[in-house]
Amino acid sequence: MSFDPATLVYDARGLIPAIAQDAETGEVLMMAWMNAEAVSRTLDTGRVTYWSRSRQAFWIKGETSGHVQELVELRADCDRDCLLLRIRQTGPACHTNRRSCFYTRIDADGRETELMAPVHD
Repeated sequence: MSFDPATLVYDARGLIPAIAQDAETGEVLMMAWMNAEAVSRTLDTGRVTYWSRSRQAFWIKGETSGHVQELVELRADCDRDCLLLRIRQTGPACHTNRRSCFYTRIDADGRETELMAPVHD
């Protein structure tokens, strides 16, 4: 059976959330948005391509930073309205130069704790 990105459920802006997960460790690295064309480009090239809402343009992860995301496996959730990108990450995934965008823990009492510092090249 051949996959068709049009079978996914996109929001009113034509976007679907995409969660990037390290394929070896299972660590969740980041979340970004894709449209049908970004999904197609990712599958065609093996390099993860997102849709930038602020720039209204495609961005290939690592194109300028060198922090590349290589697609290992693409999964759709049960409702087909969210994607899981199992990837090989080169360098930090977060634009803050951290391994993961999820570096702040918020406790039940509202206290925040920074879990990782930026990586220095």
